[in-house]
Amino acid sequence: MPVPPPTDPPQSPLFSFLLGRFPFPAFCLLSSSPPAPPFNSSFKSPPYKYAFVEFKRLTKKGFARIFLRARCHGLLLLMVLFLGTARRLLLFHRLPPPTSTSPALIKSAMSGSDSSTPRMVVRRVLAKQQHEGQGAVVRRSIGRNELRNLDPFLMLDEFSVSPPAGFPDHPHRGFETVTYMLQGALTHQDFAGNKGTIRTGDVQWMTAGRGIIHSEMPAGEGVNKGLQLWINLSSRDKMIEPRYQELLCEDIGTAEDDEVEVRVIAGEAMGVRSPVYTRTPTLYLDFTLKPGARLNQSIPESWTAFVYVIEGEGVFGSGNSSPVPAHNLLVLGPGDGVSVWNESSKPLRFVLIGGQPLNEPVVQHGPFVMNTPAQIDQAIEDYQCCKNGFEMAKSWRS
Repeated sequence: MPVPPPTDPPQSPLFSFLLGRFPFPAFCLLSSSPPAPPFNSSFKSPPYKYAFVEFKRLTKKGFARIFLRARCHGLLLLMVLFLGTARRLLLFHRLPPPTSTSPALIKSAMSGSDSSTPRMVVRRVLAKQQHEGQGAVVRRSIGRNELRNLDPFLMLDEFSVSPPAGFPDHPHRGFETVTYMLQGALTHQDFAGNKGTIRTGDVQWMTAGRGIIHSEMPAGEGVNKGLQLWINLSSRDKMIEPRYQELLCEDIGTAEDDEVEVRVIAGEAMGVRSPVYTRTPTLYLDFTLKPGARLNQSIPESWTAFVYVIEGEGVFGSGNSSPVPAHNLLVLGPGDGVSVWNESSKPLRFVLIGGQPLNEPVVQHGPFVMNTPAQIDQAIEDYQCCKNGFEMAKSWRS
C-alpha cells in the first residue's frame, strides 16, 4: 500500500490568519510544528525528515517556506527559554500594586480637619452691654453671673470706646489679657515704662504675672472696637515677672480657600501656626466664612472651647441647629472638632477659642485672680502698700 504523503500538522485558525497577513518571521513563532534541531542535523531525523518529503512534494517556493519555518523553530526555542527566565525574575521582583486615594481621604484633605466626634453647642450666652472703666461700654459674655468662668478662661469682653472714655490706670495679678483690635486703635502704657499702640488687626498678649498697673485708652477719634480675653495662669505661673507679646496685623498668619479665611492668633489652623507663646495652652482663631461655606475645625479633645459670633449669623455643631446671630457666645461640648455652616446671604465672622483646663481653684476679686482667699488678701495688701510686684505704683500715673 503506498504510503500517503505526509500532511502538515493541523494549524490553528489564528495561525492560518497570521500566515496570510504577516511576513513569515513574525508568525512562525505561533506555529504548532515540533521544534527544530540545530541546522547541521541529518535530514533523516524529524523535523527535517518531514522537510525532505515536503521538498519533493512542494515547489521551490514551498521548500523555502519550510526552511524558514525550521529556522524559526530554533528562534522559538530561544524565545521560550528567555521568557521562562524572565518570568521567574518577575515573580521575585513584582512591583507593588498602584496605590489609590479613597474618596473619604480626598474629602478630609480638602476640608482640612474633619472631626470624628463633633462638638455640639451645650450652652448659649448673649453678651449684654454694661459700663466699665471710664465711660466705656462692653458686651460681656464670660464673667457674667450666667457664666462666671470657663476654665481656663475668666472673662471675654467685646468693647466699644470713643474718646474721652477708656480704661484708665488699673492693676492686674495672676492671669493674662489678650486684646484683639477689630476697629480703630488703643494706646497702652504701664508703670514699668512700656508704651505702645495697637491698631485694627493687631494683638497684644500681656502676662500680668505677679503684678502690673496699666492704662488702655483710645488712640484716635471715632469708635474703637475689639475683644479682650482673660486667661488664667496656673498656680506655678501666677507670680512670674510680667511680659508682653505684640503681633502686628501683617505678622499674624492667615490661610484661606475659596470660601473660608482664618487668622491664626494662637495655636494652629489650615497648616498655619502662630508664633505666640501661651503659658496656658490656647487656641485663638478668627474665621470668616462666605455665604454657603462650611468649616470643619479640629480642637484638642480634652480642651475647653467656645465660639463668639462677631458679625453675621451661622449654624454651629449640628446642621439642624438654628442660626446664631452676632454677640452670642456658644459653649461647645466634648469632642475633637466643630462644624460650622454659613447658610445666610452675608459673610459670617466669629472667633473660635479653646484652652487646656487648669483644674485648679479660682478665687477672683476684680482684677486679682488667685487660688485661695488668703492669696487675694495678700494681692490687695501688696497693691495698696506698693510691694511684691507693685513697687512702682507709688509714683506712677499714666
